Amino acid sequence: MKIEISSQKHLHYAEEIKHEMADSAKVRGTGIAQRTVEFLRQKMLEGSAVLAIEEDDRWAGFCYVSAWSDGEFVANSGMIVSPDFRKRGVAKMMKAKVFELSRSKFPEAKIFSLTTGLAVMKINYDLGYQPVTYSEITKDENFWEGCKSCVNYDVLRSKNRENCLCTAMLYTPSKEKKLFNSNYTKNTKDEETCSVGV
Repeated sequence: MKIEISSQKHLHYAEEIKHEMADSAKVRGTGIAQRTVEFLRQKMLEGSAVLAIEEDDRWAGFCYVSAWSDGEFVANSGMIVSPDFRKRGVAKMMKAKVFELSRSKFPEAKIFSLTTGLAVMKINYDLGYQPVTYSEITKDENFWEGCKSCVNYDVLRSKNRENCLCTAMLYTPSKEKKLFNSNYTKNTKDEETCSVGV
């Protein structure tokens, strides 16, 4: 299986991915913002999506990147794994690749994810995301407009966008720098010591 950054060669998968997003939301009984085929194709053409492609050229998974609030935030959205490929680590490989894509396109942006899926929450946590309140993610109206197609939109609206059924998770680059900021000093015996700032 290959994990690829999208391009024109992936456009023919858009229709099937759109249908799987809708079908999966119904089966799980949870929300997912619905996207048009045109929207998915545009993300593919921008190189702002990641696809998992099986050796026989079947798509196995899809996820895309969108910037919000003038690039202050980036969302990794639309994670879907084809039913034939679930429970095989596809989501984990894709999340790692879309995280890498987000960091390369928007190195200073905070990366967030809204999800109802425990598996995605665990993957996000392993990548350095932390659970946060909705007040810590983008306020961009265009992002929240996308939630209108989710079956849980009435819940979000009734709570004034303060929370919903999705868990918000956030990766903050500045926290990463602090977490791994090591200071090396010499003590009186000319031995090096290391203190790690947390």
